[in-house]
Amino acid sequence: MDNLITQTQTQKFLRSDVALTDLTRMLAEFARERNWESFHSPRNLLLALVGEVGELLEIFQWRGEVPPGLPDWSADEKEHLEEELSDVLLYLVRLADVCNVNLGEAALEKLRKNASKYPVDAMKRSYGSPLTAFDNDAGKSTADTNLKLPIA
Repeated sequence: MDNLITQTQTQKFLRSDVALTDLTRMLAEFARERNWESFHSPRNLLLALVGEVGELLEIFQWRGEVPPGLPDWSADEKEHLEEELSDVLLYLVRLADVCNVNLGEAALEKLRKNASKYPVDAMKRSYGSPLTAFDNDAGKSTADTNLKLPIA
């Protein structure tokens, strides 16, 4: 990856959305240049991914519900979140590549299936009003209600 991305290219990627195909290619090159491919078995990558998800969980563990946008978080807290989210994404993308799964196509297919499984009109009838993850007026989250929320 060191040879793959020049500083100019890095700055370009930092300012724009990066395609999953670009991340996949860059991660493969990164591993190849460091001779890490033998360590990147599906099992090892999955275990590393789960560890990173645990680190992500620790950030939220004792905060209770957090409003969208994280308005009360410091710049350092947000940077830490970005790093852990990135670790999760990078391991997920690498795992998909090693397993020969096109993650972008798989995600689009999953969205298509969920759209069929959870049609908009049926969801509006089932829940009555828009669902929110944080409701200041009620003082509780949707997790505190008896609603079964659809999972992607």
